[in-house]
Amino acid sequence: MATNLFDEFKKNLNKGLPMALATIIKGPGQGAKLLLLPDSSHIGSLGNKKIDRVLSRDMAGELAAGRTSIRHYGIEGEAREETLSIFIESFASPPKMIIFGAVDFTAALVRIAKVLGYNVIVCDARPVFATKARFPQADSVENEWPNELMKKLGESLGPRDAVCVLTHDNKFDVPAITSALQTKVGYIGVMGSRKTHENRTERLIEAGVTSEEFKRIMSPIGLDLGARTPEETAISICAEIISMRTGRTAPHLKIGEGPIHADR
Repeated sequence: MATNLFDEFKKNLNKGLPMALATIIKGPGQGAKLLLLPDSSHIGSLGNKKIDRVLSRDMAGELAAGRTSIRHYGIEGEAREETLSIFIESFASPPKMIIFGAVDFTAALVRIAKVLGYNVIVCDARPVFATKARFPQADSVENEWPNELMKKLGESLGPRDAVCVLTHDNKFDVPAITSALQTKVGYIGVMGSRKTHENRTERLIEAGVTSEEFKRIMSPIGLDLGARTPEETAISICAEIISMRTGRTAPHLKIGEGPIHADR
């Protein structure tokens, strides 16, 4: 089993594929390992099926954010216990979030996205608005037209990444959306009222966006949480991204049944 685990680890590492490795560093079974593979299956064991199930779920969450951490559990994966200290190491770069538009909502979205582990890039062609001083938590602030930035970054974007268009100007919105559609980015969200969305839709049709491509555009952006403030709106956007990534419909926990957490 150990040889198989390390062979799989080496094979996926050489291919640059995302995976996570959990190791018990303190407590019973010290040194035991569990490897989460790119297809969400796992090999190895931390001692029993219950803790393997809990850890594979938590490892998937850390991997999605590109984080490495030490977490604490009971023998069977119980939360709020410290019998076991487990080192979870993610082998993937943090997901990217590209935010087009240096507007009032941008700073709030940057803050929430950083909490979730994103590498955040703010882009606006207007240098007077897009400054590091306004968005100190952003990893990068770019004074570029959207399509020019996407030429540079487009090939690096994948299902874990997000593009959020927060401007309300067709000369920025349309190139941002059309260039994002040419990538494999997992989420494309666009801010605006339903009236703004209707007007933007006409411009996008004129630009050649197909009905199939429209299915990828989340507009108006975010889950319907009743958000009003920039911070609440940022949470609704990130909640929508999480919901789409996990394939959940995000119902109220109060009216649901069964386990709160899925196995994976």
